Parts: sequence; structure tokens; C-alpha cells
Amino acid sequence: MLNLLKQTRGYLRIHVSGFSPERFMNLCSNRDILLWDIEQDADGYRMCVSLQSFYRLKAIVRKTRTKVVIIEKCGLPFLVPVMQKRRVFVGGLLLAIAFWYCSTWFVWDIEVDGNYRITTDQLERFLKSRSVRTGMRKDELDIGSLEKEIRKNFTLVTWTSAKLDGTKLLISIKENDAPILSEEDLQKTVTGTDLVTEYGGKIVSMVVRSGVPKAAVGDEIEAGTMLVDGKVPVYNEDGTVREYILTDADADIMLEHIKEFKSTLPYEYVAKEYTGREKKQPYIRIGDNFEGKIPVEDPYLIYDRVMRQSQPLIFEKLDIPIFSGSYTYREYRNVEYEYSLEEAEKLLNEKLMVFLSTLEEKGVQIIEKNVKIDTSDNGWIVHGEFLVHEPVGKRVVTDRGVETSDE
Repeated sequence: MLNLLKQTRGYLRIHVSGFSPERFMNLCSNRDILLWDIEQDADGYRMCVSLQSFYRLKAIVRKTRTKVVIIEKCGLPFLVPVMQKRRVFVGGLLLAIAFWYCSTWFVWDIEVDGNYRITTDQLERFLKSRSVRTGMRKDELDIGSLEKEIRKNFTLVTWTSAKLDGTKLLISIKENDAPILSEEDLQKTVTGTDLVTEYGGKIVSMVVRSGVPKAAVGDEIEAGTMLVDGKVPVYNEDGTVREYILTDADADIMLEHIKEFKSTLPYEYVAKEYTGREKKQPYIRIGDNFEGKIPVEDPYLIYDRVMRQSQPLIFEKLDIPIFSGSYTYREYRNVEYEYSLEEAEKLLNEKLMVFLSTLEEKGVQIIEKNVKIDTSDNGWIVHGEFLVHEPVGKRVVTDRGVETSDE
């Protein structure tokens, strides 16, 4: 607080030299003239004195026969005359302060948190339809009504909260954690499901947990064959079927079959070769609707564009969407190259490894494999045949038709 008072009133840094600087300081103390930051040097003393007290030193200087020289002027009284000479700077400073103050009246950023099944795009379209957007005035925003509208229009939302944090609108929502069943899932729950095979082959293992097995280990089956029936019969005492209980068939079934892989690679390919010529186009972007660019001549015949964008720290802290950046147009030409045998084998093997890793993720066991790389009129070809043990069992809705037993 004392330093602020000194800066407001102004003070001087002076140098005292001559016959008796020590007597000079004693007389100042006797007359209640405050001196601070006193330092001794080879010629005398350096110290600070308030601007008001400086005008009272004349009699003390004459009495002690000392010499006082002003070294530095500090504080507001000396700053104002300088500012009067720099009117453009002062005007710019005042405009900047006015801009920052007026910016606090608006919403410059909208952030949504807690949405997992409801996409951010859906929420943004909803907010736009309710005229909630960046650049709107804060006094136009009815937070209570907005929270109710979100809960009303999105049935998944069980709780919502909206608040203003500076110039940012924060919307937090909580979705219903209970699973939402599709029409197909609801139908399966009521009618039951069967398991059918997606491929043809030989069953090598089968463990049924629910349902009626319709195939056995060692059977050769075709694609689409029913493996486990979800319609479980209930028998009368005489052995006839009284009714069927619908259930979801469940089993672990491993099928042995041949899986094929085929991929091609052309002999030639086209790659970009940059010429080194570039053109830059600076721009300023405000929000999502305005972008000011410096006009440039037409770019090259073939080029790509690289965008670099940054936001000044002051606008980032205020959440004001003002960005600066540039577009860089880079000229290139398309050059044809031809794959060597080593390059072709490497690329085809990479495609094969992606295929094999996909099988591994699905729990497929590879028993035997036969892979060949050949050539054709159009390019390189990799062809592989794999003897695999693969989990099968696709769920389909159980046929609700009633079966009758032979009497």
C-alpha cells in the first residue's frame, strides 16, 4: 500500500554530495522529511524523497552547503506528461480496454461435457435451433429454460446443468446408464434366438449352454445351417410335445474350414514430388463465420494446402474466438514410379499381417497356411489359403411356428 501511495504522489531519486551530507540527512529527519533507500557511494549518498518534500530541501541545502542532483523521476505525475505526447498509444490502450470490457458481455465459447451416446454435433444443432450460439449476448441467455429444453428433447438425458464461466458457456449432462434395446433386441427377448453358422466346414468342438443342439462334433455343415435351436420342447408323460419354451441359444462352437486371403498391388504408383515453390496467404478468423484473407494470385496448377493457426494468449484466456494463421500452397507434380520386388513383397506382407491380426482378434486359430506371391498383367498378387478353427454362431430370431411330434 505504501509503494502504491509513493507511485501515485511521485518521488525522486537524488544524489547528495558536498561539505556535510550526513548533516543534510539529520536536518531532513528533524523537519519530518522522509528519506528512503539510502546508499553511499564514493562521492556522497543516493536516496529517494517524495516530490512534495523535495521542494522543502532548498533551505537545508543552503544551510549544509551540499549539492543535490536529481537522478531519476518516478511515479504518476511524471508519467502523465509523457502519455500526453503519445496520444496514439493512449488511444489504442483505451480502445483495447474498452474492447476487453465489451467482450465480457458476450458468449464466445460453448463447451459440452458428459455426452457419450448423444453426439456433440447433435447438441450443437439443437443449441443452434434455440439461438444459443457463440457471439450471443449473455443477457439473451435463459439458462433455466435451456436446461429444461435439453432434458425435454433428449430422452437419454437424466440431469443437466448450464453455467457461465467468464465468456464460456459450460453445459454438463448425465445420460441414462441403462442399456437401450433396439427393436430387434426387444423381439429377440420375446421370441428367443437360434445359432446358425456363417461358414461351411467341420465342427471340431461344441459346448452348448442353452437351447437344443442340431449338430454334433465331426459333422460337415454348410453355411446357414442351424447349430442350436432356441425352441426347447416340453414333453408330456406319453412322450409327445406339450409346448415349446423360447430361449436364447448359447454355445461355444469351433468350426474348421478354409479361409482365403487375396490382395493385389499394381506395378506402378504415382507419388507427389514437391518443386519447392510455395505461396503463403495470411488470414484472420473471427468465430465460424468471418475470415479475412490477403488476396493472392492463383496458386499453381497442382498443389496442396497446409493451414497453420494460432490464437493470441489474451484472446485464449478470454475465450474470444479470434485466430490468426496462414495458408501455405505447395506446388508439386505427380511422378510415376515402379515397385521393385522387395518393395512389393514388403507391402503385400504388411497387408497379409493386418489380415492375420484381424483373425487373431476374433479368436481364430490358424492350423495350416499356404501363401504365394505371383504376378499378373495388372500387378503383383498375394494369395493365401488358411486352414483355421474359428468360433461360429450367428444369432437369428427363432421361428415361432409350432412343431408337432409324431404319434
